Amino acid sequence: MNTFELIAPCHFGLESVLKREIYDLGYDISSVEDGKVTFVGDAEAITRANINLRTTERILLKVGQFKAVTFTELFDQTKELPWEEFIPKNGKFWVTKANSVNSKLFSSSDIQSIVKKAIVERLKIKYRANWFEEDGESYPIRVTIMKDIVTIGLDTTGVSLHKRGYRPVAGKAPISETLAAALIKLTPWNKDRILVDPFCGSGTFAIEAAMMAANIAPGVDRNFVAEKWTNFIDKSLWQEARDEAIDLENIDIETEIQAYDIDDEVIKKARINAKRARVDHLIHFQNRDVANLSHHGKYGFIITNPPYGERLEDKKTLPAIYTNFGKQTALLDTWSIYMITSYEEACKYFGRKADKNRKIYNGMLKTYFYSFVGPKPPRKPREDKN
Repeated sequence: MNTFELIAPCHFGLESVLKREIYDLGYDISSVEDGKVTFVGDAEAITRANINLRTTERILLKVGQFKAVTFTELFDQTKELPWEEFIPKNGKFWVTKANSVNSKLFSSSDIQSIVKKAIVERLKIKYRANWFEEDGESYPIRVTIMKDIVTIGLDTTGVSLHKRGYRPVAGKAPISETLAAALIKLTPWNKDRILVDPFCGSGTFAIEAAMMAANIAPGVDRNFVAEKWTNFIDKSLWQEARDEAIDLENIDIETEIQAYDIDDEVIKKARINAKRARVDHLIHFQNRDVANLSHHGKYGFIITNPPYGERLEDKKTLPAIYTNFGKQTALLDTWSIYMITSYEEACKYFGRKADKNRKIYNGMLKTYFYSFVGPKPPRKPREDKN
């Protein structure tokens, strides 16, 4: 079976998490750059990566990479790529997105137009045709130009992987599913430890954690654009990848995940989202103010996305929210606290200096992932086998 270079984009600063996921899936990494991890895999890898990876936005099949500083170079070198190996004669293809950073070619619309024309000219020669109906399956193309190096890939995913399908309506200032999964993976939390999100909103942290605990693959219940690329990906591979993922699920596990929010309507929506994700039985949702945050357990985790105060009128409420959050978590002296926020004075009002602070871009918004690391639980005594 042919192998390809596959590109998995991710949030800047979270490449190490995605790299580990890809290794765990059984594939070799060929490069790690800002915001993306490239790995080697065959058609089966395309199916398994789309269904199983939690922290990437999509899977791109790299068709080619080259340097271009003029539109003529862009056209000529795009035309040299073997497009006929991927796009059939009746395939519908277009450049869905073009990004350019620190490069001489920067007009997205011109890049999109020239790449499309170059592919058409290539396929005219290979298929001996002057016109293409493009009435077949979709083959979306993405182009990235970084410091004059052009990377062109076919988007095998379609709708972004952060859209698992369980969150049709998000709450205020939602955090994406892929980012939530990556942040959880940055912590030592596992299904045997308590997890609480006191600002749960649409429930994303709690749901992603519950899916990890039950080993539910994030893409097992959704579709992908490449499922219809039967010209070089056998349709049976998708079903095999889904069957493999379902076999590994264990929704009957025991775990303690709690999610609170001050807004009762938001909690109702979060419960619906959890049910859609098939993990509502693993999460305890509750209408609760952070000022009443408490827990009888020890060595638990709080992973949360507190209010940012993006609207001017909301900023006035932030000092009290973060002060109450800090006071209540101070009582949980064996717990570890992790929060992502863009609020610059978060630690001032929280009342503690973070042990770690990681800068992460949530879309275009610069945020900080603060870690307040608690003590490790004591080791359980070994059972005497004699």
